[in-house]
Amino acid sequence: MTTDGSSNPDVVLVGGGIMSATLAALFGIVAPDWTVQVFESGTEVAGESSGPWNNAGTGHSALCELNYTPARPDGTVDPAKAVGINEQFQVSRQFWSHLVRSGLTDSPKTFITSVPHVSFVTGTEGHRYMRNRYEALAPQPLFAGLEFTDDPAVLAEWLPLMMADRADGEPVAATRSLAGTDVNFGALTRLLLDDAVGRGVQLHLQHRVRRVRRERDGRWATTVTDLTSGKKRTVRSRFLFVGAGGGALPLLQGAGIPEIRGFGGFPVSGQFLRTRNPELVARHQAKVYGQAKVGAPPMSVPHLDLRLIDGEQALLFGPYAGFSPKFLKAGSMWDLPKSVRSGNLGSMLGAGIANIPLTKYLIGQVLQSTSARFRALEEFVPTAEQDDWELITAGQRVQVIKQDPTTGRGVLQFGTELIVGAEGTVAGLLGASPGASTATAAMLTLLERCFPDRIDAWRPLLQEAIPSYGRELSAEPELLAQVRADTTKTLELQG
Repeated sequence: MTTDGSSNPDVVLVGGGIMSATLAALFGIVAPDWTVQVFESGTEVAGESSGPWNNAGTGHSALCELNYTPARPDGTVDPAKAVGINEQFQVSRQFWSHLVRSGLTDSPKTFITSVPHVSFVTGTEGHRYMRNRYEALAPQPLFAGLEFTDDPAVLAEWLPLMMADRADGEPVAATRSLAGTDVNFGALTRLLLDDAVGRGVQLHLQHRVRRVRRERDGRWATTVTDLTSGKKRTVRSRFLFVGAGGGALPLLQGAGIPEIRGFGGFPVSGQFLRTRNPELVARHQAKVYGQAKVGAPPMSVPHLDLRLIDGEQALLFGPYAGFSPKFLKAGSMWDLPKSVRSGNLGSMLGAGIANIPLTKYLIGQVLQSTSARFRALEEFVPTAEQDDWELITAGQRVQVIKQDPTTGRGVLQFGTELIVGAEGTVAGLLGASPGASTATAAMLTLLERCFPDRIDAWRPLLQEAIPSYGRELSAEPELLAQVRADTTKTLELQG
């Protein structure tokens, strides 16, 4: 499929985040002779959602995130989604390990570090749920080593900052996994794209993609503007991937592919309280996820996270949801209204009517006072003092709105959605968490859907990089043990 790489590359990747970086790395394995160009509007890569302070850095593996383990009507807990997400994260770990062994970096700790993942609840109902959750997950091979406790003394050892001065007699319960990680997706993105550039991939910073359209010969014409000179040019590729975070929706809409019809986006901004106080950080060496308030959306799950970024340790608490019509932090206030088209108007209206409680919640969050934000932190850290914490703005997320195939109504979807169109010559990724952590699995799915005639030939190469590719670790304990041992050693993680 090789073509002239300057104006007619084989592949164009829109966006300089973790998704495009991961796909570029995969192409380097299965099709190293293809010419690839990456266009990023910012002055550096990973400037939006992949940036380390624009996300919580949780290596999402469902070890602590309670919204991945919903309770059934009878009170038991369904582990299926948690198992699936953990399986996907293991794919990422294998791929990162392969790249490290291939020379990506001599220090994987620059992007991934072991950090315990803890789920924490209070109250009688919370205690019952946590016990049921533990009983559902503990037998699963992917969750081996998960610990449960409702003993305040043990919790004081696990979470000294959170347990100090906590009310006596309050029911508490938690699970802990030492297999958890903190991931600097900004550093990982830079490593992946630096490696790609070393292989010949062309990375264009400060180049904004204005339009994509399919030409009569099937190629994709991508029109870009050089933001430093103002010059426009068009490159024509056989394959196009739009991995521009919130900016993906309008570009896919402009592409005119029927597969995007009915899709919309609901932008949500996020804020966190951050402390760099070394005394506080030393007393909280974990990522702790709680339960969302009754009526609050899954994205509002409160968590107190240890972050390790460029050699610095800090704590983040949040998220505090907000609203902006921008689809990117560096986007336009017109992003949301311009995204409403005749093809998705019904979906947007339907989702809006169905999610009036979410709208009220976001309004409440936007109007929330500083003292109200701090009270939420005090529920996690009773001894917290305002002077130790600062409010920072995280990345902009665009939640997917799509049509329910059974009812035809618009629904708000929490997660990611891969859109593939035009006989597999174009693809884009919509949505948010747990996106970055499962980027490898998502891009493998893209290869399978977009290149079905090549995937069989690529399979041995992919299996060399990702031993569990095409298999389920949860069903093969021996393979899981081997993969876990190999990735733990290569990534220098805790066993």
